[in-house]
Amino acid sequence: MLAEIINIGDEILIGQIVNTNGAFLSKELSSIGFKISKIISISDKKEDIIETIERSRKSSDLIIITGGLGPTNDDITKHTLTAYFKDKLIRNNKIQSHIEALFKKFITTPIVKMNIDQALLPSKAKIFRNEYGTASGMWFSENDIDIISLPGVPYEMKALMIDSILPQLKIKFKRPFIYNKTLLTYGLGESAIAERISEWENKLPKHLKFAYLPSLGRVRLRLSLSGENKMVVKSEVNKYVLTLKKLIQDIYVGEEDDGSIEYHIAKILTENRKSISFAESCTGGLVSARITAIPGASKFYKGGLVAYSNQIKSSILNIPDKFIEVNGAVSSKVAELMAINIKKNYNTDYSIATTGNAGPTSGDLKSKVGHVYIAIATPSNVFVNFFKMGNHRERVVEKTVNKAFEILLKILKNEYNYNIE
Repeated sequence: MLAEIINIGDEILIGQIVNTNGAFLSKELSSIGFKISKIISISDKKEDIIETIERSRKSSDLIIITGGLGPTNDDITKHTLTAYFKDKLIRNNKIQSHIEALFKKFITTPIVKMNIDQALLPSKAKIFRNEYGTASGMWFSENDIDIISLPGVPYEMKALMIDSILPQLKIKFKRPFIYNKTLLTYGLGESAIAERISEWENKLPKHLKFAYLPSLGRVRLRLSLSGENKMVVKSEVNKYVLTLKKLIQDIYVGEEDDGSIEYHIAKILTENRKSISFAESCTGGLVSARITAIPGASKFYKGGLVAYSNQIKSSILNIPDKFIEVNGAVSSKVAELMAINIKKNYNTDYSIATTGNAGPTSGDLKSKVGHVYIAIATPSNVFVNFFKMGNHRERVVEKTVNKAFEILLKILKNEYNYNIE
């Protein structure tokens, strides 16, 4: 089954927002057996929408459209699709009641006619109520094509897709069974992993698909297979995954379905009733942001401090000015004290401290661009590591966060080897 994704919005085309909807829809549709042939971004113009649909329906069984369903005049998707299918808009009383209830419960501004008119919906389409907004989902069907229109707001679109659309797609379309296993690795680059597992990879049957999915400090390894027999497909993939795990045991964190590295850290801390705090300089709060994205983080995460200036390191983390002046803000000693003092101040079992020069220039720092220290304090010790993270600011920050979590997980799993330069 072939599917195409059309994302509508000038804001996408001019780079004002990132098209995360396309990536989400592609992943979800692929997981239930659809092959994605295209992801297209187009402008908010009637002729562009119609032209794209006409072209896409010739080669696809399913088209999913996002965007252009708002209440304002520039949101034309609903009207364009209604005209395209030679339909008319009728008032949906259930949807109107839902919209009015949303305003009454969550929105302080008065409801106006254009909000109420969001309940004017095409009579031929199957309508899906949007629990988090006023733009409903719409499903149009003709003999050769199914076209689904969803709101462009990501959290609204995702909820509709997961709760309403995917279950209906599974019922309507006969699809092959697709099985993916993705292994999470940390601390070794893509080429180094490829060299290590080259013999294993060369022996893979041609019908098995293997892919490297690298990011800064992390590489995901995905093995995929599709077929009609679910048990046979799963058995073959799992057989090769088992042998792969043996080759990467020292860098293997877990399977993607089991959660991210932050999830594994959260699980260990929660199960052992341990707490953690962060003192961040070069990472600017990103370590805290990543851990608080985990549901239930309040059970183990007490808080963090962004000690970006030396003044904050001195006044709040109690690191003497003279100590910073002698050792440098980016140093093993300062990182160690940051970790020790935030752990003490917040009364936690563990702590992470980051200090480094993310660049692009050295500024008033004595250290070179890309030089970073990560310190982790445990109930009985403090570990400090030095890294050269490169010369690109975003790369330095992201790699520092990933490396901090990698070291912490190894410490929590008693697999850490102390390695300061």
